[in-house]
Amino acid sequence: MFNRILAALDRSEMGIEVFNQALSLAKLTSADLMLLHVLSHEEDGSPEALIFPNIDYYPGWNEESFKLYQEHWEKFKNEGLQMLQSFSSQAHTAGINTEFTQNSGNPGRMICELARTWNADLIMMGRRGRSGLA
Repeated sequence: MFNRILAALDRSEMGIEVFNQALSLAKLTSADLMLLHVLSHEEDGSPEALIFPNIDYYPGWNEESFKLYQEHWEKFKNEGLQMLQSFSSQAHTAGINTEFTQNSGNPGRMICELARTWNADLIMMGRRGRSGLA
């Protein structure tokens, strides 16, 4: 049936549900599991992008603001990696061969690119702002 399942995850409740469903299906089919988190400014909880970080005369945008943004972005990245590591550990405990990756960019493009290069048989993901899986 399925040999390679790609689960595209975010840090929402839906991301947890996607992982749980992907794990259940991987157990049923003995499939390998690839967990993907795409770092994107579109994701809820991501730091707000600075528009003019290098313009000193623009009120509110200075080196200090940019450093604060970078700190928040690093925290956001680390939280994503922690999520992936936790999910991967759960899958390994369940006996599922699991890999994970965290990439930056457009989520749709990154999902399609990884599905193609990893030869995924199935992509599981949530539906932005809607209920259910896609």
